[in-house]
Amino acid sequence: MSSYRTLRLHSLPAHAHVGEPDSPRPEGITLDQPAPYAMTDLRRVAAVAIHPDATLEAAQQRMVHARVRMLLVTDAGGELLGLITARDLMGETPIRVAVEDGVARDHLAVRRVMVPRERIQVLDWSDVQHANVGDVVNTLRESGRQHALVVQQGKPPRVCGIFSATHIGRLLGVHIEASDKPQSFAEVEHLLAAT
Repeated sequence: MSSYRTLRLHSLPAHAHVGEPDSPRPEGITLDQPAPYAMTDLRRVAAVAIHPDATLEAAQQRMVHARVRMLLVTDAGGELLGLITARDLMGETPIRVAVEDGVARDHLAVRRVMVPRERIQVLDWSDVQHANVGDVVNTLRESGRQHALVVQQGKPPRVCGIFSATHIGRLLGVHIEASDKPQSFAEVEHLLAAT
């Protein structure tokens, strides 16, 4: 027999409401709203991660199942070792590495194709707190990136959020293509006004 106790059950009170997050997320946003509105906050939702020894096939299935286009690559202790995106999976690198290693593409380990920690650039949470959505859109476009990790300094530093061009585009009601780099914020505004 276990030593756990049974908690007392109560009747549902009249007029009970379903709880909401501390900072509700709007269904739609504008470029002028605070940047955190468009961030996937990893302090509130679990990160979608994969082990570096998992296969590319497993990574692709995990992305499909979780409906994401990027996975954080972590060790058993949760330390970030790298990241892998849908672009990484579909690019020429897996084919080249598979030929070099003499294995099928789907059986390659994630570690062979991932972007290693040393090559990842991040945004600092202290900057993001004082930025707006337009700043993030401009940053993604100028860098030609689809995603940006946000790090909160501490011991150890923590990845506390992720910006996704696809997610932000959905919230704005437009398609954001990170590889089409506008030269100025005015071009971003013009692009959004045209849709």
